[in-house]
Amino acid sequence: MLKFDITKREGLARVGVIHTPHGEIKTPAFVGAATRATVKALTFSQMRELGSQAVLANTYHLFLRPGAALIREGGGLAEFMSWNGPTFTDSGGFQIFSLPEVKLSEEGATFRSHIDGSKFLMTPELSMQTQWEIGADIHMAFDQLAKSESFSDMKRAMERTHRWLERCVAENSKLREEHLAKGLPEQYLYAVVQGGDFLDLRKESAEFVAGQEVDGFGIGGVFTAEGMDKMLSTVCSILPEEKPRHLLGMGQEPRDLFIGAEFGVDTFDCVGPTRMARNGSLYTLDGRMNIKNARFKHDFSPVMEGCDCECCKNYNKAYLHHLFKVDEITAKVLASIHNEHFVVSVVDKIRNSLLSGGFTDYKNTFLRRYYSSR
Repeated sequence: MLKFDITKREGLARVGVIHTPHGEIKTPAFVGAATRATVKALTFSQMRELGSQAVLANTYHLFLRPGAALIREGGGLAEFMSWNGPTFTDSGGFQIFSLPEVKLSEEGATFRSHIDGSKFLMTPELSMQTQWEIGADIHMAFDQLAKSESFSDMKRAMERTHRWLERCVAENSKLREEHLAKGLPEQYLYAVVQGGDFLDLRKESAEFVAGQEVDGFGIGGVFTAEGMDKMLSTVCSILPEEKPRHLLGMGQEPRDLFIGAEFGVDTFDCVGPTRMARNGSLYTLDGRMNIKNARFKHDFSPVMEGCDCECCKNYNKAYLHHLFKVDEITAKVLASIHNEHFVVSVVDKIRNSLLSGGFTDYKNTFLRRYYSSR
């Protein structure tokens, strides 16, 4: 069983430590999105320097390239990419079900590679086998993404996700025994809660996964930011307190981080911060700025006063504006350093504010300032 120590509680919110074979994660924590075994535009040395504690890779992408067997040959995910810290993999279900012409059956999902059109059948069992080969500390059960946001599609997807979870648990148990018998590191399985914006479905899903032999929980599927507080309150009130919870693919908007932490989420991941950075959209305490805007051409101040990231300590807006205008790779690197550092730091401060008892004041002060210009 994955060891998770809770050191402080405030309502549903909690501060804790997840213990993995590759190190500890102090929670709440933002997990960097290393989709293809890399965080776009950043090295893992830079990720460590900006304060990231863990990263999450994508099973669909790694299954296609370079292949799980090669990653296993390289010593497992952390060693293969020279991160040597805690790692997650999601199942890749979201990416598979987002592809055109996916054929769904009870057995699994048949899809064609976006790279060369090769045909594959991903089953719950193959997902577990692939993720054990990849070797992340924590991996996610294979789940179905609903075809639409209708109640009927959400319910069908949730029910199949539950049936697939039982198969994931059975296969995971077998693979765990085989790997531990060989002296290989332990790996841990998270079940995924589905149900979209429908609270009765979220309740049903949370109750089902809570009764399975899993080590933690991912909260996934499509839902609106406006309904996130009610959804998370419903789900996290049901899930076992002693097991960690991960909010899948959320964290582009700072309010997501505050809502998630307030209602009992321990870790988050999102590609948004680096994706926006590559397009010149940068976080500041006063909201996002588009550094490509002409008004920054003669602005020699840092992107954000008081920020101690490499970008803000050493460079100014005018220089970054110039790099984007001439399409230099360095622009994307520096912007990504800043955005990833910003989000990691916000969650670190959320954790510290929960420890000190100042969470509500920090949340209100931050969100009022950040969104005041919108």
